[in-house]
Amino acid sequence: MHTCRICNQTFSTKLRLELHRDTCVEETLLCQQCGDQFSEAAATRDGWHYRCPNDDCEGEGLTEDLYRLDATGVEQDR
Repeated sequence: MHTCRICNQTFSTKLRLELHRDTCVEETLLCQQCGDQFSEAAATRDGWHYRCPNDDCEGEGLTEDLYRLDATGVEQDR
């Protein structure tokens, strides 16, 4: 058995684990304004300024409107 270190999901083969890693994101953000979840990379271009990638949402700023989730989907301490 092979287990993902990010989300603890188990796979029967190493290949399935490697394919899963392409979509498993360690840093997931939650927008408090629209409720969308997305990767940190989708929310920033420079690593300093964060904005919800949803075109219909105006959420921005880590700890203002955007919060990090842990691998279980639970909001991390602020």
